[in-house]
Amino acid sequence: MNTTEATAEVFLTAFRGLSKKERGAVVEKLLQDKDFMEDLIDIVIIEQRQEEPSRSLDEYLADRKKREINGLCCFSKKISRKRIRASPIKDT
Repeated sequence: MNTTEATAEVFLTAFRGLSKKERGAVVEKLLQDKDFMEDLIDIVIIEQRQEEPSRSLDEYLADRKKREINGLCCFSKKISRKRIRASPIKDT
């Protein structure tokens, strides 16, 4: 067991030793952490897509180039994130 695994084991053991209410409070704090939630969502997506067929980068790039030539793809256009985001709704 390496240092990272040992640290994780210590935290997990401590977490399991908490009361149900305390465990709930820890989970609530984790769910409020934006970076943690992004990581958690990424992990779930990776797990869900694990069985999907894959293709090599070379195949993907060749397909993308073919689609661009045929006008079926917009990868060559850069879209500003500002144009995509909706403006917040203000109460009047």
